[in-house]
Amino acid sequence: MAQVTVLYFAGASTATGQYEETITLPTTPFPLLSLASHLNSLYQGTGLDKVLATSQWSVDAVMVHEPETCHLKGGEEVAVIPPVSGG
Repeated sequence: MAQVTVLYFAGASTATGQYEETITLPTTPFPLLSLASHLNSLYQGTGLDKVLATSQWSVDAVMVHEPETCHLKGGEEVAVIPPVSGG
């Protein structure tokens, strides 16, 4: 099965307790939009669902502006980037 590396930043890292992990994709190609549901199923009750609802994604260090058009094939590095506030 195909795998991707998921990088967690800020609130996503807090919710998962991880900075990085390898995830096996249930199918390939796997829609990026479905990755949020898949991650939520792995981390139920952690608040990750709220973080992902407002996060952006990058795939192989490129921001994804239209996640509905992105499909993962395996081998990609996917970053969860929550909103950042300044002060």
